[in-house]
Amino acid sequence: MQKQSAIYLILLGGTCMSFIGLCMRLIEAADGFQILFYRSISLSLIVGLICCLRRWTGPVTFVKSLDRTDMVMGAALAIAFATYVFAMIHTSVASTLFILTSTPFMAAVLGWVWIGEKPHPMTWVVMVAASIGVAIMISEGVALDRNFGNIMALISALSFSVMLVLARRSGKTDVLGGTFAGGVFAVVIGLVMSMVFGTGLSVSGFDMGICLFMGAFSIGIGIAFVTWGASYVPAAEVSILVLIESVLGPLWPWIVLGESLTKHEIIGGMIVLGSVVAFALVSRRDARNAQTATVL
Repeated sequence: MQKQSAIYLILLGGTCMSFIGLCMRLIEAADGFQILFYRSISLSLIVGLICCLRRWTGPVTFVKSLDRTDMVMGAALAIAFATYVFAMIHTSVASTLFILTSTPFMAAVLGWVWIGEKPHPMTWVVMVAASIGVAIMISEGVALDRNFGNIMALISALSFSVMLVLARRSGKTDVLGGTFAGGVFAVVIGLVMSMVFGTGLSVSGFDMGICLFMGAFSIGIGIAFVTWGASYVPAAEVSILVLIESVLGPLWPWIVLGESLTKHEIIGGMIVLGSVVAFALVSRRDARNAQTATVL
C-alpha cells in the first residue's frame, strides 16, 4: 500500500471513531453496562472477522493464535472500553475525547518507567502543557459535578496507554488480536455487571441497534482502518492523523443534538491537541534524523 492511501485509511478510521460520542447521546434508556455488553458483541465479531480476512485464516485458528500478550492487552483494553462508556455518560463528549488525547504522554511515561524507553526532553514540556489543558477541563468538571466522568476518562486514557506500552514491549505491529480479546472481555464484564448489579439485558430495539452499530462501525471498522494504515505511516504522523477523532467527535453531537462546547473545553482541548501535535512533530523529526544518520 502506498503511504498516501494509508493516510486516507487512517483518516477514514478516525472519522468512523468520531461518531462514538453521537451514538452514546442517541441511546435512550440503556445503562452503561448494557451499552458495554451489546456494543462489545458487534465489536468482537467485526474485529475477529477482519483479523481472519487479513491473516487468511479460520476463526478457530485465529482464536488459537492469540498469545499471552494479546490476553493482557485485551484486559487493559476491556478496562479502557468500560471506563470510556461511563466517561461519555457522566461528562461531555468533548471532555472525554480531549482527555483521552493525552494517552501518548501517559504511554511515554509508562514506557520510560516500565521498559526503559527514555522520552525526548521535549516530551516533558508538551506533557506539562497537556496536563494544564486537562486540568482546565477537570476544574470545570468539578464545578459542573462531572468528577466521576472525568475520572473515568483519565482511567480510560491510562488503560489505553498500558495497551500501547504492552504492544511496544512485545514488538507487535498488529494489535487487532488484543482488540478482539478486549472486546470479548468487555462482553463478559457487561454481562456479569448487568445481571448482578444492573437491570439485566433487556433494552429497546432502538438502543440495541445503536449499540451494535457503534461497536461494529464506529469502533470495530474504525480501529481496523487505523491499524491497517498505521503499518505504512510513521508513528508520529499517525498520532497527528488520529486527532481527527477528537476534532470531529464533539462536532457531531453539536450539529445533531445541540451539545455545544464550553469555554473551558475549547481552551483546554486546544492546549491538549496542540501538545499532541508538537509531540508528534518532535518525534517525526527525531525519526528522520536517526534514519539519516543510519544511512550516512
